[in-house]
Amino acid sequence: MKREALVFLASGTLFGLIVGWMLGTQQPAGSPPAAAAVAPAGTAASAGATPPPLDEVRVQDLMAAANRDPADAAPRVALGNVYFDAERFAEAITWYEASLAIDPQNVDVSTYLGVSYYYTNQPERAIEQFAYSLEVDDGHVKTMLNLGIVRAFGLQDLAGAAEAWERVMAIAPESPEGRAAQQALESLRSAHSAEVGTPQP
Repeated sequence: MKREALVFLASGTLFGLIVGWMLGTQQPAGSPPAAAAVAPAGTAASAGATPPPLDEVRVQDLMAAANRDPADAAPRVALGNVYFDAERFAEAITWYEASLAIDPQNVDVSTYLGVSYYYTNQPERAIEQFAYSLEVDDGHVKTMLNLGIVRAFGLQDLAGAAEAWERVMAIAPESPEGRAAQQALESLRSAHSAEVGTPQP
């Protein structure tokens, strides 16, 4: 992502919020995905920290399980998670796509696939994947939160980001996602009120 796209984050408030929320909801490797929020592409998901090393033994075990049962989505999800946690998003994409081919209704995996597309500089594909997630579950607030982040940081569509975050707040205002969306929206409006407008009284 181009550095100038981060101009509206001069205070660091929104970036800190997004990264903090993401780190607070990141799943451990191999567990069911929690659909954590993304951080701006190019800033590293862990705010500059070195990603954890890939657990090669676990990868081999999961690949053996996937090969034993081509109809089992679970080891493919787990492989996607292992690669995602190691910030090897291209490999995560491969396994999340394979899992969704078996279980296309898994909205969390679909959203993690969208996040992985974003981290591989494919924001349009991320948006398309989030749209699919919302077809599966139109109230999935983690997808909506991520949609707003990718619209803001990946496409510089500030009005679209505001719309997604407003939807999160309308559906689940007291949830962690709702609070994150509210703070993100407030920061966005304080820096770019002309582009996103102000809330109606």
